[in-house]
Amino acid sequence: MTTSHSAASARRRRTAPAPRDGGHHHVRAGRRRRRSRLRITLVTVLSVLVLGAAGLGWIFFELNGNIDTFGADGISGDRPKAAKGENVLVIGSDARTGGNSALGGGDKDDIGRSDTAFLLHVHADRRHAVAVSIPRDTLVTIPPCKLPDGSWTRTRTNTMFNAAYSVGQTAKGSPACTQNTVEELTGLRVDHTVVVDFKGFAELTDVVGGVKVCLPQDIHQKDLDPNRTTRGKLLFGKGEQTVSGQKALDYVRIRHGIGDGSDIGRIKRQQAFVASLITRVKSDGLTPTKLLPLADAATKSMTVDPGLGSADKLISFAMSLRDIDLHNTKFVTIPWRYEGARVAIVQPAADQLWSALRADRTIDGKDASGKKGAAAASAPPSTDEPLSGDGVAVAVYNGTTTRGLAARAAATLADHDFTVTGTANASSQDHADTVIEYGPGQRSQAQSVARLFPGAQLHPASGTGISVTLGRSYTAGGPAAEATGVPTTVTDDARSADDDLCSNLSYG
Repeated sequence: MTTSHSAASARRRRTAPAPRDGGHHHVRAGRRRRRSRLRITLVTVLSVLVLGAAGLGWIFFELNGNIDTFGADGISGDRPKAAKGENVLVIGSDARTGGNSALGGGDKDDIGRSDTAFLLHVHADRRHAVAVSIPRDTLVTIPPCKLPDGSWTRTRTNTMFNAAYSVGQTAKGSPACTQNTVEELTGLRVDHTVVVDFKGFAELTDVVGGVKVCLPQDIHQKDLDPNRTTRGKLLFGKGEQTVSGQKALDYVRIRHGIGDGSDIGRIKRQQAFVASLITRVKSDGLTPTKLLPLADAATKSMTVDPGLGSADKLISFAMSLRDIDLHNTKFVTIPWRYEGARVAIVQPAADQLWSALRADRTIDGKDASGKKGAAAASAPPSTDEPLSGDGVAVAVYNGTTTRGLAARAAATLADHDFTVTGTANASSQDHADTVIEYGPGQRSQAQSVARLFPGAQLHPASGTGISVTLGRSYTAGGPAAEATGVPTTVTDDARSADDDLCSNLSYG
């Protein structure tokens, strides 16, 4: 066995070809093996990429199939010019179609109505945003809107805002008419419009794992439905809690059991809810992986304008908002007052707000256009010396029908060390302008007071002392108006997305 094995080995050695270049044969063989492995790896990677792209393409195909768009032919041809920043109209619809009647109640054959609406202004720097709520009962001018038969309505004045969405009396409503109305109201061009109905809203809150809310008191079924004859079961306990699905819908629809029971008060809680939802989404991270399930839930019950009518456009827009800071995300309500059972817009306060947004200024007066040096250019005008009212006594009178105005002005004076000797109503409440009266030798002190009341008139008086009689100009503006252009009635009531969850939840 040993001899035979040795002979065979010798034959193999004699018959084996001698390497022409010595050990280099083995090196080239190793290189061929590495190139082969590299080709296999590349093919594998490419296969994964192709399959991944196909999967992503399928997801986008599915999302595209979810999205409904409304016709651009209903958007007015007489529109404001595009300005700085981007404006998105968000409409919450209580349409009963597509399974929504099971969540929101009502007749599934009823016409579509807008339950809530706000205009989101995203500043050009993509780091600031402000959402302006428009109460559904606000009296506005509804411009011509297109009907299903192709004809156009006539302009209607002094009409409730939510009537615009019901133009045409269709089950899905008229987002285009609401957009036309907002552009007529604000002078701002609406770049995109998004309608989310009950079902989409409920699914969205489920996907994010619930949203934190706060209740100032226990809430029962009767608080949601005042037509009930009994209080019903407890829906929410007082304090913080996490809600989703039907519970989230119930929260944002509660009206009668909190504060003054008004739709204005409900807007406060809706703003708090949206702020909490944004906080939850941002805490999870605005990445495509996180956005895809959100997009799937949202698009199933979403109607958008043609400019957002594809998944890539919708997700691209959402990703563009990822750098907006929570503190720089503000929620305000259009300046308003009650007019009977309806809501009237307070002017010129509202126009001052729209003007600031058209100029891409934040509500606290910053230029957020993103241009170099903008912050310095937008800084409030300064004086050579700080304002101090130390040793200066002032009486404050309210010359308007706006309650609490004198107290607010008194607080502003006290913040600057003025001594407020008293507050009261003026002899008449029809003053248009704010008037500052001063006694002999007190003009310089009165001028110091006037720095807190831009546009006030200074009048000498025969008696001694300084008095401020507030006019409607102060109602619309206030001390911050000169620097920011936004009325203090708006800025004082603004909510940031990072505010305390349980604060500022209602009027009354």
